[in-house]
Amino acid sequence: MSVLNAFGFVGPSIDWWALLPQVILLGAALIIMLATALAPRKTSTVFATVTTVCSAIASYIVAVGLWNDVRTDGPSSSIASAFGIDGFSIFFTMLILIALVATALLSHGYLDREGIDAPEFHALLLCSAAGAIVMASANDLIVMFLGLEALSIGIYVMIAMHDRRSEARESAMKYFVLGAFSSAFLLYGIALTYGATGSTNLVQVRDYLDAVVFRDQHLLMAAMALLLVGLSFKVAAAPFHFWAPDVYQGAPSPVTGWMASVAKAAGFAALLRIFFAAFASHQIDWSPIVSVLASVTLIVGAVMAILQTDVKRMLAFSSVSHAGYVLVAVQSATAQGTAAALFYLFTYTFMVLGTFAVVGAMGPDDDHPLANYAGLGRSRPLVAIAFTVLLLAQAGIPATSGFIAKFQVIAAAVNSENYVLAGLAMVTAVIGAFMYLRIVMAMYVADDENEGPTPSWHWTTSIVVIAVVGFTLLAGLVPQFLIEFAEEAVPILIRG
Repeated sequence: MSVLNAFGFVGPSIDWWALLPQVILLGAALIIMLATALAPRKTSTVFATVTTVCSAIASYIVAVGLWNDVRTDGPSSSIASAFGIDGFSIFFTMLILIALVATALLSHGYLDREGIDAPEFHALLLCSAAGAIVMASANDLIVMFLGLEALSIGIYVMIAMHDRRSEARESAMKYFVLGAFSSAFLLYGIALTYGATGSTNLVQVRDYLDAVVFRDQHLLMAAMALLLVGLSFKVAAAPFHFWAPDVYQGAPSPVTGWMASVAKAAGFAALLRIFFAAFASHQIDWSPIVSVLASVTLIVGAVMAILQTDVKRMLAFSSVSHAGYVLVAVQSATAQGTAAALFYLFTYTFMVLGTFAVVGAMGPDDDHPLANYAGLGRSRPLVAIAFTVLLLAQAGIPATSGFIAKFQVIAAAVNSENYVLAGLAMVTAVIGAFMYLRIVMAMYVADDENEGPTPSWHWTTSIVVIAVVGFTLLAGLVPQFLIEFAEEAVPILIRG
């Protein structure tokens, strides 16, 4: 649809069907805010949760339709090639919507228990999800940056909403300051990309780099370095991870799960679209740097995780380590590596959401010493079994999705002949497994007199945990459906 303005200029063609998932989410956020303004006493947590879940389901149905369109007619773009409609964008749209439903259900009991304003929380959650989808679908660096800010600002406020806890406000401030710092790097990278190529549109950047041989690549190298640094902050890759342990520890558990899953997935979606699709012709320049970044991230995440005594901090460094595995796949700069990264992010999202669901039920957000999990295997055996499955999956134990994900990533590194990085990934997997086994041992081996508190369990949390554990086992035993889904979702830049 072309837009004719008052001056007679024809605007870019807009495919509203492709934008419908984000429009539905933003519309649901407006409905929640409007209902809160008009009838604040009647706008309950149930209303906000149901609205969020229903909007996510409606958006998912649209995403399925878009997936069928892409398989039938091929990928396309909209708004002057600024927004991509391909398997890659729809893959992440589906992933984000699933995580949105899970987070909405996990936060239902938590918001009532902690006295947090549910309508405001859900409106922010919906806006954050819309920003993540925009970020994963953007074919233009400016649009990608706007999506990133929409995602991040929602998270900043959701962390700070627990106004009775100073730790939450402190975490929000740390995340905001360091997030602004990383955004500055990203903006400088975008500016230098424009200076080097004359465009911020990834399609035009790719075409320019394919056609031009640089006599002096310093400006382009600086642009790629700044873009990589800015996105490394967002995905908590070492050495740009130092915000993660404190923020994960102080943030509300549902928000921590959202950060660890969706924020990381959206960050890697942007990184893959920029480097694999737009900067593919300069893979020889950026791949070694990503390889070093992956190595540092794997080592720091695995080693620091086993030194922690607080479970939330353990999981924060575990999240750093998982970012390293995705970077192992990214550095291969192949379609196989990209598919491995997508598979890893999809399965990791389920594992981490379920993990933080259990952690959130175990006590106050800022009080998660390992001793709190002592005796959980006796007091709540089903919860302990579910938690054990999720932890072992993150460790990469066979018969779980985590094993298949790590195998895919290491295979991509081997096929790209980076044997050192593949070996390092296997070694750090063994080191990291020790941290997960510490938690499992605490649940089953602790003395009776040292048993921790009984978890506060809401029925919506049970639904999420059962679903993610089931998926984790299914994707570990029958992974082919998800492998094929990831292989069909490799990013493609299409000119509108």
